[in-house]
Amino acid sequence: MKFPDELAPAGCPPRWLLALALAAAPIAAQSDAPPGEQPAIPRPRITQEQIEDGSLTVEQIRAAGLIIFSTPFNKLDGYGDGPMDLGDPVTPGGRPTLQDNGTFLRVNGLDAQTCMECHSVGSNAVVPFRFAVGGVGSSSANAMAGPNQIDVDDSLGQGFAFFNGRYINPPFLFGSGGVELLGREMTAELQRLEGRALRNPGQVVELVTKGVSFGSIVYDADTDTLDTSAVEGVDRNLVVRPFGRKGEFLSVRDFDVGAMQFHFGMQPVELVGARVDDDGDGVIDEVLVGELSALHVFGTNLERPTESDGDAVSRRGAGLFDSIGCAECHQPFLDTRSPVLTYAFPEVPADPQANVYFAADLHAGPAGFELNATGGIRVPLFSDLKRHDMGPGLAESVGGHLDAEFITARLWGVADTAPYLHDGRATTLSEAIELHGGEARGARDAFRALADDQKVALLEFLRTLRTPLTPAADLLETR
Repeated sequence: MKFPDELAPAGCPPRWLLALALAAAPIAAQSDAPPGEQPAIPRPRITQEQIEDGSLTVEQIRAAGLIIFSTPFNKLDGYGDGPMDLGDPVTPGGRPTLQDNGTFLRVNGLDAQTCMECHSVGSNAVVPFRFAVGGVGSSSANAMAGPNQIDVDDSLGQGFAFFNGRYINPPFLFGSGGVELLGREMTAELQRLEGRALRNPGQVVELVTKGVSFGSIVYDADTDTLDTSAVEGVDRNLVVRPFGRKGEFLSVRDFDVGAMQFHFGMQPVELVGARVDDDGDGVIDEVLVGELSALHVFGTNLERPTESDGDAVSRRGAGLFDSIGCAECHQPFLDTRSPVLTYAFPEVPADPQANVYFAADLHAGPAGFELNATGGIRVPLFSDLKRHDMGPGLAESVGGHLDAEFITARLWGVADTAPYLHDGRATTLSEAIELHGGEARGARDAFRALADDQKVALLEFLRTLRTPLTPAADLLETR
């Protein structure tokens, strides 16, 4: 089947056509489409069956995922919510639009048409900034999630503009496959440790995986209860969720399912069901299972960040980074047992190997992770994938015990990814360090105590941590 050039996105390379010249999937009828208009998602659409039957290469699936990542969805695709739900105007599906424009809301989602709008800055360390597919977002791309009150003029007299939602700066996707693989292996180990506790009543079992401690558990046979009160930095079900500023998403797919609804009002079939118009906008099958799988494969096979060659000053800074305590949470690397990331549908949080339908080698493939001594990969992420209390100064105002807790930010690529912290409030690295509180207060105070030349050395070390120069370049070749 030949894919018509006029339906392809501008600059669409031939290898994209390989991924899209597939057996057509059922699509929703658009009887009200104006003459000459059509959905933005190219037809035919990739299906889960095509991915599972092994007829497509990783490259082809990645290319199809890039289409979903970079396509500006329109209302014929199902963009936007349906009629406003007066009983629940906050949850995706029945949100109002700003000034009744019928399309965008901006405060609480419906704030973009494509993933790439918010993930496109490869480096902010150069002027003009360097573009990159899957990069960070500038402060203008911050998501304003979940508010129903914004006090712009401080009528409440609090001395600031109150906002009872989350203000989230978009991170990059580079190296996500390695992070997801770590999360899966850590979860599997924690589940094994839980099993050990259940088999040994009264024994305190330390929850340590890949050198990271998540507290301890103990099973009381008399009451048949598992005491998880000493668990820290992870949910009580011992499932590591390495994505999201709060560590709330199991995988890239888990994030994408929610992002499709929140940002675009695009309803995933795996969430609402096939041929179901859950948001009442007149469109069914807005995001197919296969399209989410392709997006998942694409996002987890982007190149990883790198560390540039340093000099004597930056090498001194690396030693200071460790000696003042930064590396206790920002662990320079974690190792996996395997180089292969498996993909599952549906995903079972406590059982990473359930329902596996595909696998990708993160060493041999485009992600390019280096092998470690045991045959897995080394992931130089500078994080422990654990939530920590960062103190009241950084706390959000949503309400709840997690307001001040954030998963340790991954510092790889930090030289290119200003602004910093969860909401981008810090415009320099020094400012970001100074704003650390709570569990990070000791390292912050140690940084403050450094001599000026030592601070310069530590910052020079951080500036060796770079984003990849040409991520997804093999998918972006011109015709």
